[in-house]
This record gives sequence, structure tokens and C-alpha cells, in this order.
Amino acid sequence: MSRRWLDEQKRDSYHRMAKERGYRSRAAFKLKQLNERFRFLENAKHVLDIGAAPGGWLQVAREAVGEEGLVVGVDLDKIRSLGLENVKTVVGDIMEAETFERIKELLPDRIDVVLSDLAPDVSGAWEVDQFRQVELARAAMSLAREMLRPGGWFIVKVFQGPEYEMYLSEVREVFAFVKVVKPRASRKRSAEVYIVARNLKVD
Repeated sequence: MSRRWLDEQKRDSYHRMAKERGYRSRAAFKLKQLNERFRFLENAKHVLDIGAAPGGWLQVAREAVGEEGLVVGVDLDKIRSLGLENVKTVVGDIMEAETFERIKELLPDRIDVVLSDLAPDVSGAWEVDQFRQVELARAAMSLAREMLRPGGWFIVKVFQGPEYEMYLSEVREVFAFVKVVKPRASRKRSAEVYIVARNLKVD
């Protein structure tokens, strides 16, 4: 880790707040801010979090669903347990059918919310990284189409770049309600935005 990165983290108010409030990542505030605007976690009982490590979004989702709901997180990396019975985790690649089957074993046929904060390991070649991130977002949307109930929500991170507009058009073909938002907790220089979508269109 570079000295510059460490200094930025120390100065980052959201990083400090995450530590103070017990969240595992500053990204927890991105989800909180998105939910404050759209209320997609309000009354949700079954939530899938894709790209869940280290667990900040899992914590926010669990706060929303309470003790009666269920949150499932999936990531390539093992997620340290939150110590809560109704938060389950899967280690796996969502591009693989086996991972999808393991997720479906934990959740009901139709769920309320699919969250995706997926990002690839950064290679340093921006166009390659952006393409790979959009491919992950496409995989997340395929899973959402399979699992969301009528009226369910899909929230997905996307990197702006050559593939972004095409992906946004694809989301609009699938969902009736689509908004693009950059939460306050996103770093200003970041190319990330979040697409908030609801109401799957009937084929």
C-alpha cells in the first residue's frame, strides 16, 4: 500500500465514520445513502448481496431486514462471519452456474432486493477494467432477472466508460424504473455510479 493511499484513508471522513460505527467498509455509507433516497430496503425480507466482501453492505442490509429476514452475501473471497444466524455467505464466482445453484439453495424462489457492488481486480488498463466490470454487472443482472419478485429492486455498481451506455440501455430494456446515482460517499474522482432499477418487465 502506498503512503499516499494510507494518508487519503486517514483523511477520509467516511472511512473514519465506518470505523467509529463498526462498519467493515466506507461503502456501507454508499448503500445507506442510496436507500435513504429510494427506500428499497424498507420492508425487504430477503436480500442478496453480490461482491459482498468485506461485509459493509451485509451489515446495512441486516439492519434493514431485522431478525426475521435473511441476507445472503457472495464473493470470491471468504467473508468473515458477522455472527448473525440470518446472514449467510457463499464463496464463489457468480459467473459459474455452481455458485448460482448454491445461492438459490439459501434463498426463496423470489426475493426483494439484489445488490451488486462487484468490481474486478484492477489491472491498470482502464478500458480492460471497465469492460470486465460491466461484464460482472451483466452477470449480476442475469441473476436478478432469475430471482427478483415482481416489484423487486436491483442496485448495481457500474464504471463509466465505453461500455457504460450500452449496459444502461440493457438495464432499461429489462426494468421499468431505472435511475443513475452517484452517492455522496463515492470518491469524487471515482468513475463509479450506481444504477437503481425496479419492476422487471414481462417478456
